[in-house]
Amino acid sequence: MKKNILILVCALLISQASFAQLYFTQTGKTSFFSKTPLEDISAVNSAVSSILNTATNDLAVRMNINQFRFPNRLMEEHFNENYLESEKFPAATFKGKIAEKIDFTKEGTYDVTAKGVMMIHGVSKEKVLTGKLTVAKDNITLDTNFEIALVDYKIDVPKLVWEKIAEKIAVKSNFSLIKK
Repeated sequence: MKKNILILVCALLISQASFAQLYFTQTGKTSFFSKTPLEDISAVNSAVSSILNTATNDLAVRMNINQFRFPNRLMEEHFNENYLESEKFPAATFKGKIAEKIDFTKEGTYDVTAKGVMMIHGVSKEKVLTGKLTVAKDNITLDTNFEIALVDYKIDVPKLVWEKIAEKIAVKSNFSLIKK
């Protein structure tokens, strides 16, 4: 886990020489939901790392794929072995920048857009995420909702179960970041 944090911090600081305010969490939450007429599938990962550099608006997120928890142990096994191949592709990441100019010294809630590169299943794609960023006295909260198309990340679904897994997966993330 410390290695994950070091990677995130290095990625954000490579191009930043000034003394920036860094906000960080290792307990971010990402969940997903697949709805089909035959079956609903959901999972939650509550050990997602994220860091935000308020001087540059750089944002980085990293999660270990095998930390998603399902209501059904067999679903979790199939997810890791057959679909996301978590031994071969252990992590998913997002590295981008919040587009809006935010006054991080002023408490409030802001609509934000983050543009960057999302990497899932070994495939990197440009992605634009929208969400709400809340600045409070001691922390910053970031909430996002977006969809992932399985085909975009070369996640194959066998024909035998294609009616049980949606082509687009609804994803929600929540990060409560504290000053580092």
